[in-house]
This record gives sequence, C-alpha cells and structure tokens, in this order.
Amino acid sequence: MPFTMSQASLPAFEIGLTALSGVLDKAAAHMAAKKVDPSVLLGWRLAPDMFALTRQVQVACDMAKNGGARLAGVEPPKFEDTETTLAEVQERIAKTLAFLKTLDRQTIDGAAEREIVFPLGGQNKGQMSGADYLNHFVMPNFYFHLTAAYAIARNCGVGLGKLDYLGAIPLKRV
Repeated sequence: MPFTMSQASLPAFEIGLTALSGVLDKAAAHMAAKKVDPSVLLGWRLAPDMFALTRQVQVACDMAKNGGARLAGVEPPKFEDTETTLAEVQERIAKTLAFLKTLDRQTIDGAAEREIVFPLGGQNKGQMSGADYLNHFVMPNFYFHLTAAYAIARNCGVGLGKLDYLGAIPLKRV
C-alpha cells in the first residue's frame, strides 16, 4: 500500500498542532508561576525581524488549514488574526484541528499531480503540483513556524524538551 498525501499531511498537522497546544499550556503555567503577564510571551520574538509568538501560531495554523483545504479542493475558512490572549490562540488551534477533520482524504490523495495555485503575499501567486506544494511549501513552512513558536517559549524560560515539540508521535520504545 503506497504512502498517501493525506497520510503525509493530516497526522503531521494534528500531532504538531496538538503538541503546540501543549507547549502553550506549559508556557501559561510558567508565566503564572513567575507572575508574568502572558502578553509578554505572546509578543516575544527571537529576533527583531521575526514574527512574535502569536503570529507564529497563526501561521502554523494557516499552513495546516490552507494547505489541507487546497489539497482537498475546498475553500479554507478565514480566521481573522485578532488573537490577543493565550485562550484565543488555543481556540485558533482547536478550530484548525476541527476543520482538518472535515477534509476528504481521498481528494487529498488525488491531488499529487493537480496544480495548486496559492497566494504568496500581496498580489503574488505561486503554482505547484500538489505533491510539490505539500512537500516543498506547506510542510516546511508548517514545521518552521511550529519550531519558532517552541523556540520562543523555550527562550522565555518555559521548561520544554524535545518530546514536547514532537508530541504524541506513534513511538514504540524497544
């Protein structure tokens, strides 16, 4: 049985976003224990020209929902980028996970050769085959923003380890 586009994407999105939610839970507990306003964490960035934590989460969610939707041939839901609290950021993750469960796996699996047109910012658009779009645009961007969010929380002193980033991967210890 071949490894399919839906197998390559949907579980990775679910595991990654669920792990990100766990990272944010630990970050909230850390901020409460240190008596630091959570908005400090949400506005934190690793470098002046990088997105702050809130935007990293928004983009990770957008990569999953928009990428999955385009591969499934449906219009992605529009989420306004208005989150200002940890609860609102967590809600965005939950909405993204719920949307991903509605996508048709067979349509995603059939998207490998289909041309996907997607916005690149401003009036610019990109076009790639579904397989290239998933492997060379969606997944790298998804993991980049997950990693940046994890690194921001870690940089703020949140006690995290690699397993917090990896989440509930199907790992069997031997």
